[in-house]
Amino acid sequence: MAQAHQKNHDYHIIDPSPWPLLSSVGAFVLAIGGIVYMRYHAGGSLKLFGIEMANPWILLIGLVITLYAMYGWWADTIKEGDEGHHTRVVSLHLRYGMIMFIASEVMFFVAWFWAFFDASLFPAEAIQATRVEHTGGVWPPKGIEVLDPWHLPLYNTIILLLSGTCVTWAHHAILHNDRKGLINGLTLTVLLGVLFSFVQAYEYAHAPFAFKDSIYGATFFMATGFHGFHVLVGTIFLLVCLIRAARGAFTPQQHFGLEAAAWYWHFVDVVWLFLFFSIYIWGGWGAPVAHM
Repeated sequence: MAQAHQKNHDYHIIDPSPWPLLSSVGAFVLAIGGIVYMRYHAGGSLKLFGIEMANPWILLIGLVITLYAMYGWWADTIKEGDEGHHTRVVSLHLRYGMIMFIASEVMFFVAWFWAFFDASLFPAEAIQATRVEHTGGVWPPKGIEVLDPWHLPLYNTIILLLSGTCVTWAHHAILHNDRKGLINGLTLTVLLGVLFSFVQAYEYAHAPFAFKDSIYGATFFMATGFHGFHVLVGTIFLLVCLIRAARGAFTPQQHFGLEAAAWYWHFVDVVWLFLFFSIYIWGGWGAPVAHM
């Protein structure tokens, strides 16, 4: 009877898991919390069954549920790999999943680039009367001082390119079972990621324009801000890999978590290069430069 249930394939049939349901609940509460928080931030009120809903606590509850589900789901996935369930076929499908996730992220950034190029390439389009009124029919809009692309943005470009080199070093180190090189490469990558975030925060704090000032500010902060958020996520991703590596995780044969983090980080690098050349250099060409 035992032989009848013996596994004779490379697929992994997982045990019943609470994480898909809990993730859905967390995402729903997080979305509702975000909406009611906007109402709270605007000074509005929203009561349900006599309870004031326009408060930050719903957003925080949704965030906690989502983060807990993420932690539990990933912990189970790591455990499955340690138990040998990540066969050749399962590992291939995990890679397919990561590729599809990055592809979805590419399309996410396409939306922001689309918004920026639509506004910058057609600043005087007759059908966009309101846009012409605010831009003056030119790009960058009249009255806008842009950031010097050869100052902080160039520093951040160098930082990200160096970090991409370091994460590649870490990846090659694990392929050759060089644990010291793995840890050193990941440590430098995490430190460079943190440095990038600090430089961008300083840049935002001293920017000569605000989000609400113009369509230039709105498209600039949406594109670069979401990239900064992805840098933060990627830094946390790599920090988790560093902690796992210090605890002896990853082998030359089993290191998908590190490989996925490296892919994500390279994606972040490439997006920044597009941002640097299209928004900082081309998008601000000919406008007065603010001196920080």
